[in-house]
Amino acid sequence: MITRDLQAGLTCAALFAGVAGLASQAAQTPAPPRQGHAYDEQNKGRTDEVQPGQTGFVTIFDGRSMNGWSVSAKSRHSSVSGNKTGGAWQIRDGVLLGTQDVPGNGGLFITDRKYGDFEVVLEMRNDFGIDSGIYLRSTDTGTAYQIMIDYRRWGALGGVYGENMKPGFNVAPFNFTDAPDRIFLTGNAPMPVLPAAWPSFWRHGQWNEFRARIVGNPAHVTTWINGVQFLDWTDTMPRLADGFLALQVHGGLEWVQGKDWVGVDGSKGGETDFTKRSVRYRNIRLKELP
Repeated sequence: MITRDLQAGLTCAALFAGVAGLASQAAQTPAPPRQGHAYDEQNKGRTDEVQPGQTGFVTIFDGRSMNGWSVSAKSRHSSVSGNKTGGAWQIRDGVLLGTQDVPGNGGLFITDRKYGDFEVVLEMRNDFGIDSGIYLRSTDTGTAYQIMIDYRRWGALGGVYGENMKPGFNVAPFNFTDAPDRIFLTGNAPMPVLPAAWPSFWRHGQWNEFRARIVGNPAHVTTWINGVQFLDWTDTMPRLADGFLALQVHGGLEWVQGKDWVGVDGSKGGETDFTKRSVRYRNIRLKELP
């Protein structure tokens, strides 16, 4: 006959065995993917990338003309020309190309109309070694919330910078070292992609998608790269309630660095003519938000 104490002991043993079995099964079951970490190849096809014709987004750059846009020489980036020219911008095969027009002189490609709360998405294929950015709620002289496309040594992507703002701010999860596939973490914002996974997530020489949203005042700014959220940040004070959308070619020579230059074709270094470094944008779409 099994005593009550023995029966209790057998019951406990069975419970422990069951728990151990569940733990073993859980250890063998793969964890769900963590966005932007070890599964970056998977993130390339994420459904939260903006699809062509997605509801609410309208094309604001037709890929053939500058209708709805103009070149601005009013910002500090055009000071080398005495603010007479705003860099060299052209359209080729549906792509907007921008460069410095003379060494050190950049400028803005800016919309004719202003926007308040909105979301913008575009594709980028820039040479590494040239500084650019997306200006949100910009003034005509270039005071703006700049989404960083500082594609250069010590530069960042997907962060936000207070262009000409006081007090200023510079919030970015990472910086580049000396090549487009090498980064280090800044520590001033969470980083969704581990440095070791960055080379498989970011596709130098190919088209990468940038998306940014700005709402409210103080502004709440959110950014995504290739469908993965990179920044969720809110300003500490009211500033710009609306403004133009603009794309930048940075002025100055220190922002277009020679020895670390990597062209979209993979060619490296040695190029000293900064007017041959290009930014490239296409498929620029915008959705106004209520």
